[in-house]
Amino acid sequence: MPVVTLKHLAASLAEKRDMPKKQVLELIDGFVDALARNLKKGEKIRIPGFGIFVVAKRAARMGRNPATGEPIKIKASKKVRFRPAKMLKESV
Repeated sequence: MPVVTLKHLAASLAEKRDMPKKQVLELIDGFVDALARNLKKGEKIRIPGFGIFVVAKRAARMGRNPATGEPIKIKASKKVRFRPAKMLKESV
C-alpha cells in the first residue's frame, strides 16, 4: 500500500493552486503545528467535511505482560482521537 507524505500532499496542492511547493509545505506545517498547540490546550478541533480531533484521557489500569502473564500497572495517558465527518466517510 503506497504511503502519502506531507511532501506529496504539498506537491499536489502546489500544482493545483499554482503556488511554489515550499510555500505550500510551510502552510501545511503551520496547520499541523496549530492543530497540535490547540489539542495540547485540550480544545476540540472541528474541520467541516473532514472530521473532529479531540484529546481523550485514558485512566490508569492493570494489564498483563503477554510473555510472562505477570500483572503490570499501565499509567494514565492522553490520546488524540479522530472522528471522520459523514462527508469524508461517504467519499471513501
